[in-house]
Amino acid sequence: MRILITNDDGVHAPGLAALMRRVSEVAEIVVVAPDREQSAVSHALTLHHPLRAARISDNVFSVEGTPTDCVNLGIHSLITFRPDLVISGVNRGANLCDDVTYSGTVAAALEATLMGIPAIAVSLATQGAGEHFDAAAALAARLAQMVFEKGLPPDTFLNVNVPDLPEHQLLAPLITCQGKRSYEGTIVDKVDPRGRNYYWIGTADLSFRDIPGSDYHAVSRGHVSISPLHIDLTNYASIEALKGWQLR
Repeated sequence: MRILITNDDGVHAPGLAALMRRVSEVAEIVVVAPDREQSAVSHALTLHHPLRAARISDNVFSVEGTPTDCVNLGIHSLITFRPDLVISGVNRGANLCDDVTYSGTVAAALEATLMGIPAIAVSLATQGAGEHFDAAAALAARLAQMVFEKGLPPDTFLNVNVPDLPEHQLLAPLITCQGKRSYEGTIVDKVDPRGRNYYWIGTADLSFRDIPGSDYHAVSRGHVSISPLHIDLTNYASIEALKGWQLR
């Protein structure tokens, strides 16, 4: 089994190091990761300037770009084989509920899925620096073996969130749906010393809806959450209703 590893926290992130250690025990790995943190860049692809990549070691590359850039550049240029699997992570911080739409970690797995390569996004559900990246990485390595053996449904990848707990304290993984987040967006409007306005995007309410069966519901109770996400965003239930609109 040969696995491409990437992330959105940057090539020197502790979650990436933990994932490299654990996954290298079960597979041949190559790492193509951003040269700096690229959190919340979603599925951004660099099109307006060239990308630069540096070889840090025999199987580790650093890229001046987004996680999506890393998957593209890795598969199409930097590595000499087509990987059996792509793993993105271990992200510092959860990627739950609606937040998956912002996540560079999740977007890297999405990009691999678009290329027909099975993929897993893995995040450590912590609000701080994170302590137990190794536990999340160990779970990712076991899950990688299972995906390699059993495969995934078409156009589907896994979004995995692991509570920041020691491995022996984690409760059994649950297969979950994407949950919902309740938040009130805010913009902090300030003036710099030169009299120019600047703005800081934030949120006043970071709460998640505690929906049974959802990713947040599982993680908040100490379970690992495994959500199968699909790249087709069509709301099929609405197609017939929209066909009834008089658009001409």
